[in-house]
Amino acid sequence: MRHNKKINHLGRKSAHRKAMLSNMANSLILHKRISTTTAKAKALKMYVEPLITKAKDDTTHSRRTVFSYLKSKTAVAELFRDVAEKVADRPGGYTRILKTGNRLGDDAEMCIIELVDFNENMLVAKETKTKSRRSRRAGAKKETTATTAPVAKEEVVEAPKAETPEADEPKAE
Repeated sequence: MRHNKKINHLGRKSAHRKAMLSNMANSLILHKRISTTTAKAKALKMYVEPLITKAKDDTTHSRRTVFSYLKSKTAVAELFRDVAEKVADRPGGYTRILKTGNRLGDDAEMCIIELVDFNENMLVAKETKTKSRRSRRAGAKKETTATTAPVAKEEVVEAPKAETPEADEPKAE
């Protein structure tokens, strides 16, 4: 049984694991999205989210603490400058794991781990999506069909009118 065994050792010695997670965290912070195995992504999520939380409080102590994990000045500067700004009002959950299927060579489960506030496609989709409420009433379905039917008729009526004048002009010349 694995009671209280929170850390996935990923089949590596501790120095190798810490170096790998540090490198992956640097890549995630600089590129905002990386592709990796699901096990590594889950380990990275536990590694990088406390660092992002520390980056919200921009003090010398928090910068030095984060630098001791990342060991890269550019990643620390990017984290405190850009990433901390975007996640300032978010109470947690800074990363998202999207599963992409299995790798061909060894059938390892692959995924994409990304910073939530930096995926522009999902942010745009969330803004354009309107909330609609479903109702159990039978009248609600009739109302939606009645409003959509005249719109379709108007489109059909307008299309032939636009085509006939254009067809007559080339024949006259």
